[in-house]
Amino acid sequence: MKKLSLLSFLLVFSMFLSACGTSEESNGNGSDEGSSEEKKTLRVVTDAAYAPFESMDGDKIVGFDVDFVNAVAKEAGYEVEIVNVGWDPLFVEVKDKIADFGMSAITINDDRKQTYDFSHPYFLSTNKILVPEGSDIKTAADLKGKKVAVQNGTTGQEAVEGLLGANNKDIKKFENTVLAIMELKGGGADAVVADNTVVEEYAKNNPGDKLVVIEDTGAFEGEYYGLMFPKGSELKQEIDEAINAIYENGTYAEIYNEWFGTDPDLEDLKAQQ
Repeated sequence: MKKLSLLSFLLVFSMFLSACGTSEESNGNGSDEGSSEEKKTLRVVTDAAYAPFESMDGDKIVGFDVDFVNAVAKEAGYEVEIVNVGWDPLFVEVKDKIADFGMSAITINDDRKQTYDFSHPYFLSTNKILVPEGSDIKTAADLKGKKVAVQNGTTGQEAVEGLLGANNKDIKKFENTVLAIMELKGGGADAVVADNTVVEEYAKNNPGDKLVVIEDTGAFEGEYYGLMFPKGSELKQEIDEAINAIYENGTYAEIYNEWFGTDPDLEDLKAQQ
């Protein structure tokens, strides 16, 4: 009888250990959390000083580009971490594959294509001129002999250099467009040349500064923004497919209308693909 009790105890203990093992095994491999593949979080770098595309609202990065990228990432099945690193560093991070891609109203051009890959175009822009009210600058040709502030490394800088010469001392280069506009307001520059939406947004939101925007379609060609990837990135195809998907399902138009109060020309954007 005593021997039978010991045997029973061992049997029960063995079953207990077996059950514990099964529980641990289930938590490691069989739970809902373990069985579902976690979404990869993409590192997206930007220069958050370019409203309305990306700017800081307290400690949060907001803007059209932010909403666009979040929608694209959701469509593609990714999470994103958007990090404000500044204009020049974002190019380094993308080139060195520290970041998955860059997002900062980046114009697609042949020079950048030598080093980076770009998504499908997602925004049409052109450079415009920002001047004080009453300025005698009426066209791009009037910039000659004037001090012009630009953001360094942008197509605005390239456009002004094309007009005034690459080494012209009257071209004042700044880390971002906000600083270029501050130079204009302080009297250190006669004009700022930057993307139309940026200067238009600034003039509209700061009427007390009494600044006006000048368009010269003959001097400044249209340009398209794209998300910028390391050369050979396998992620580009997935993102391109997601961009087309939000074009088709209306998400892009909704975001565009929310920020700019008008509908995008989707047919033009698709034609650039």
